[in-house]
Amino acid sequence: MKITEQTSVEEIVAKYPGMTKVFIDFGLPCLVCGEPFWGTVEELARQNNVDLKSLIKALNKKKEEFDEKI
Repeated sequence: MKITEQTSVEEIVAKYPGMTKVFIDFGLPCLVCGEPFWGTVEELARQNNVDLKSLIKALNKKKEEFDEKI
């Protein structure tokens, strides 16, 4: 699975719980601190004025690191 603009945040966090750090690093509502967001990556980025391409790149890079460990 490659992470795209339309991938749901819930799907990412369910499969890769450690990915919350990427969202936090971008200043996005942390999914474990009482402000969960259950939409797409694109929706989350737009609502928080975060560069979508940079976020997706960082998410896919971290996903590859997790996948290599499996």
